[in-house]
Amino acid sequence: MNRHKKKKSIRQQLIGAFLITSIIPLILLTFFSYFNSTNLVKNNIDTLIENNLQQTSGSLGVWLESYEDLLYQLYTDDNLVILVDNINRNENVALSINQMRRTMRAIQDSKDYIESITIITESSKVISTDRLNQVTTGNSWMGAFSMPQQRLYDDISSDNLIHYYPTEFAATFANQKHYLFHMGHRIIDYKDIVKQSGVVIVSINERLLNQVAGAGKNQIDPSKGFNFIVDDTGRVISFYNQNQLSKQITSANDDEQERQDDYRRYISDLGVFENENIEIHSKRNEILGWDIVNVSDQSSVVERLDSQRRIIIFVFGCSILALAVIIFSMMSRLTRSIDIVINTIRKTGNGNMMVNVPIDDKMPSEIELIALTYNTTVEKLRYSISKEKKAIKKQKDAEITALEAQINPHFLYNTLDTINWMAIDKDEYEISNAISTLAVILRYAIDRSNQIVTVKDEIEWLKKYIYLQQTRLKNTFYCDIHVEPQVLDVKVHKLLLQPFVENAIIHGFEGASGIHYFTIAIEQRKSIMSIRLQDNGKGMNEALVKKMNQCDFSDGDKKNHIGVMNAISRIQMYYGDKAKVHISSVLGQGTIVEIQINIEERSI
Repeated sequence: MNRHKKKKSIRQQLIGAFLITSIIPLILLTFFSYFNSTNLVKNNIDTLIENNLQQTSGSLGVWLESYEDLLYQLYTDDNLVILVDNINRNENVALSINQMRRTMRAIQDSKDYIESITIITESSKVISTDRLNQVTTGNSWMGAFSMPQQRLYDDISSDNLIHYYPTEFAATFANQKHYLFHMGHRIIDYKDIVKQSGVVIVSINERLLNQVAGAGKNQIDPSKGFNFIVDDTGRVISFYNQNQLSKQITSANDDEQERQDDYRRYISDLGVFENENIEIHSKRNEILGWDIVNVSDQSSVVERLDSQRRIIIFVFGCSILALAVIIFSMMSRLTRSIDIVINTIRKTGNGNMMVNVPIDDKMPSEIELIALTYNTTVEKLRYSISKEKKAIKKQKDAEITALEAQINPHFLYNTLDTINWMAIDKDEYEISNAISTLAVILRYAIDRSNQIVTVKDEIEWLKKYIYLQQTRLKNTFYCDIHVEPQVLDVKVHKLLLQPFVENAIIHGFEGASGIHYFTIAIEQRKSIMSIRLQDNGKGMNEALVKKMNQCDFSDGDKKNHIGVMNAISRIQMYYGDKAKVHISSVLGQGTIVEIQINIEERSI
């Protein structure tokens, strides 16, 4: 009882199974779905921003290449080289300057955002065209530039590369501040490449970077997100707020992650955004060494994800509630049906064999099947008990009858022995032999009839039995027995072959004409002992042979072949699938019985 109390009821087990198989997986699935969708949205946004930055970087490169082409036209122009050389030699200076300005102005007017073109000659002469200066001969930006003129000249003329200079304040024109970035290259005379003639500087308004990089796309409300550009020295060269231009916000020696952290701190210090859902992405233009930085506010995305989470939780709660109602309803029906079955079993266990499990329409099909099976079993048990009572009564009656008619086998043997001596006294030796043989046969058959014997003992007894049959039938048949020596000691069940021999003698030879013979051959092939019994009697029809091979003795001539039926049944019972019996017969020609017994793993 204590052990029974410790066991969980089926209701508890079903609730546990419900939690394990339904609620817990549903919770895990819900959270997995939410986090998976969240990560998917974020990844998609990150991918979109990365693609936009990649596209922006490409566009910026294309735009700057177009300005580099104009710069190329200037520093490789042969006429311009000649004019610069004239100025350096101090020859026709005024004329040369005017011609140079016409060329420079034509180039300047061919492209938007070029605010100034400046040439510094080897003799330190400065010639420029400038949109931001009302004086035609002046230069608007060099006075405020962070690098002295000579150093700027030396830097550009030091090699044959295009030099970029970050955005700086240039001048105030029409009450508006203008910020310029510059690209410069030394003037090249292909007749004398190493000759230093001068340098050309193209000054471009920072608004070009704003337009290409989208730095000012949300100038009305930058809290929605914006782009800015940082050059290879870590200075801001394009920003929606011009006051931030030229600020040093990171180091040129920092790696990508360190620069990313510097950008995040910089944006945080600006105080543009009111929350912390800010994402920073950057893309470096490997040719220029510039970082295009995207700042985006993810608050709306987070808010949508939170809304999605609330919807998922609501749907999850409704699903759990609906599932719980369904499960508990089914559980109640199931446990109620089980209780009905259990109560009936308890009543039966207490001795009430007349009770059955009541069946109703609400009972699940599986429990109904159990109830029907139980009712059928109880019905069979009631019938079996009734039958057993009748059998016990018959057995008692038979025991009384057996006691009344009991004959001691020793009395039978002693009586046959007395008759045998009486026959000897009368010189009836044939009768004496028959009586002695009969006594041996009876003793062999009666003494532990299911005993296991050797093939040799069985054959010796079978010879005596055949001798009596020959005596009884006046030697109307012949018998030939052949046994291989290696099978003589094989163990078999007693009286295994006698029914087949009797069937051949009694039924096979009955009504058949001619000389009758009967052969028995026992031999061994590997692990199989083969027994062949053959007669030339009247044989059997095909239908009867088929029934006997199928052990079908349900009708027909069953009474004449009950010995064969019992013999086949005993062989199947003793040996199972280790033995096979096959009968073949032809009407008017005889019958053959073949028995094969596997003796490999057993001696019987």
